[in-house]
Amino acid sequence: MRPNQIFAAMSPEKCGQIMEKISEQSPEAVKQTVAAAAIALKFRPQFLLKQPLAMRVSSVRRALSRTSSNALAEELLAVYFLKCRLDLLGEWLDLLGLEHEEGILKADVVTSPAEAELKEKVAKFRAASNDEDRELLLQAFAAQTAIQWPVLDELIEKA
Repeated sequence: MRPNQIFAAMSPEKCGQIMEKISEQSPEAVKQTVAAAAIALKFRPQFLLKQPLAMRVSSVRRALSRTSSNALAEELLAVYFLKCRLDLLGEWLDLLGLEHEEGILKADVVTSPAEAELKEKVAKFRAASNDEDRELLLQAFAAQTAIQWPVLDELIEKA
């Protein structure tokens, strides 16, 4: 699943929650995302920035769902997990045994664990709590351009 597909499948409520949390931690990132979404939808950024929150979120979600906005969608998911859910991201990366600093991977190339090990770690991560962001994190992690883990993709599709 690509980052734009994650937003296409996401409920408007969840997208609103993400935008709200990001606006608390990184208001500039939300402003830039709204401006980029406005341009993608052929709106003036000032127009969209002045709209009620529900309309802004709906427009941003629609824009991020487009294939042409894949990079922007990937960036917004990264900001969400790095700024708002670093605890969860750190838990996942630690479980995988990947070296990171504040959620940012130290290695340029990240190789997948063996199939059985990855299945076990994904199951353990999912079972740790019923936080819906756990599945979103798995999707966002797998959707990164640097991650090419077919087994993880398959596990996400089956969920």
